[in-house]
Amino acid sequence: MTKKKIVAATGCPTGIAHTFMAAEALKKAAEKMDVEIKVETHGQVGVENGLTEKEILEADGVIVAADKDVNTDRFHGKRLVEVPVAKGIRTPEDLINQIINEEASIHRVSGYDENNQEPKEELNSAPQQKGNRKWLHSIYKHLMNGVSHMLPFVVGGGVLIAISFLFGIYSADPEHEQYNQFAALLNQVGGLSFSMMVPILAAFIAESISKRPAMVVGFVGGLLANEGGAGFLGGILAGFIAGYVIILLQKLLKNMPQSLNGLKSIFLYPVIGIFLIGIIMTPIVVPLTGLNEGLMDFLASVQTSNPLLLGIIVGAMSGFDMGGPFNKAAYVTGTLLLAEGNLYFMAGVSAACIAPPLIIAFATVIFPKYFTKEERNAGAVNFILGSTHITEGAIPFAAKNPVVVLPIIMFGSSIAAVLTYMFGVQVPAPHGGFLVLPVVTGAFQWVFSILVGSLVGAVIYGLYRKKAAQKNPVKE
Repeated sequence: MTKKKIVAATGCPTGIAHTFMAAEALKKAAEKMDVEIKVETHGQVGVENGLTEKEILEADGVIVAADKDVNTDRFHGKRLVEVPVAKGIRTPEDLINQIINEEASIHRVSGYDENNQEPKEELNSAPQQKGNRKWLHSIYKHLMNGVSHMLPFVVGGGVLIAISFLFGIYSADPEHEQYNQFAALLNQVGGLSFSMMVPILAAFIAESISKRPAMVVGFVGGLLANEGGAGFLGGILAGFIAGYVIILLQKLLKNMPQSLNGLKSIFLYPVIGIFLIGIIMTPIVVPLTGLNEGLMDFLASVQTSNPLLLGIIVGAMSGFDMGGPFNKAAYVTGTLLLAEGNLYFMAGVSAACIAPPLIIAFATVIFPKYFTKEERNAGAVNFILGSTHITEGAIPFAAKNPVVVLPIIMFGSSIAAVLTYMFGVQVPAPHGGFLVLPVVTGAFQWVFSILVGSLVGAVIYGLYRKKAAQKNPVKE
């Protein structure tokens, strides 16, 4: 019997943990099932272990486990399974079986030229290609594609601005006695990076929907939203509008001669697209600005008047699925609020994301005899993962009994977030964990909040493991 061959691609918004966890899970499952597999990863550094045309041609099917845009045009004519990255981690065998058992549908790309083996146009929108995809995941994927490209601008700019404040809170003001020329340069460059956040978000949401020609339309839409005060809400809307404007133009201009495809991409799409996004965005910027400002005011008031409620919500969302949609909803909100000058919300989100792996790590240290050697080794690794804001290290432990373990993790994360909001901690970067401590306002209180939440969760989790061990003793 010929050995089955499968190719796969994985990717998550941050491109740090889920991407490679899914790749590893697929490889282990394939080895166990005696299936040959090659996995292409779409991490923060870009595409690694890229699939060749020959490998795709020889494959019996393709698995795409990603929450960001992955080019699937190249998989035309192949059985394709496309799912969120979390399913690649949790159910890799099921995904492989869908290919082996020929349950997956054949992927067809609109406008594909069978003779030339390539699409007639570079543009092929996600909705056109994947009518059977759940629209919620499609929207989520487009949004996360924007977020993943936006993150480096926020991280780099936020940290530089925070470093400038170490020279004095008014060190960038030439009229103040604290003025420092180097600090002013850091503040200026960091601010410029920050100012690109909304246009980049909009551009790559649009790019995910209808490929490269939509980028310029999305970018201009994001600039209009940013300049008009509509902030990240306007940027998100501009990205989606831009993407579907290009789809509309594709349909309207599809009967033009194929020899004019280059003219469409370089001239017609950008000129007409930018004109349309300007016409559409101009009247809706004003109400969006009001909505954006209202949201900022509401969050600011909740942070000060009811940090307990806010901390519980943020902690529960961050700990519930650890890198999934709920976690990312809280994380993206915190990231986008950084651009609005709100450094408090992200502090609670970061604390709640750092706590889960530390809960596991501390539990394996405090209650070592109730964990296997393999689990204790994984627990030690979670100290590193947690300290660098990689929440996903807790997933293997939670997956063994999610009904019990997830509430414990959510409780510990909520304590960390609540204390962070009560102490009024400010974190200027959306990632990095304890590596960004030098630029955190209230660094001691932040670490204290995280440790308290982590230790409380660790003790509860350890006691649960102790009780479980009484029924089923731990075997090395």
